[in-house]
Amino acid sequence: MTMLEPESRSWTTTKIVAVIVAIITVGYMLPWALAAVRDVPHWGVFWLNLLLGWTLIGWIVALVLSLRSPSYIVKG
Repeated sequence: MTMLEPESRSWTTTKIVAVIVAIITVGYMLPWALAAVRDVPHWGVFWLNLLLGWTLIGWIVALVLSLRSPSYIVKG
């Protein structure tokens, strides 16, 4: 049984576009990821980023919210 291999293993336009889209997606959702990692209430940041992140102002607001101080509960 012979295996079929692609003609060339070079980077095609599709692969380059796929990598660029992956990088843009990571950058787009960065505020939400930061909020989740930092234990800041992140669902509001998620929805703001998802719905308004395409505007630069919405993305910046989401980033600022993700960088705020996490809230701590003091137990006595």
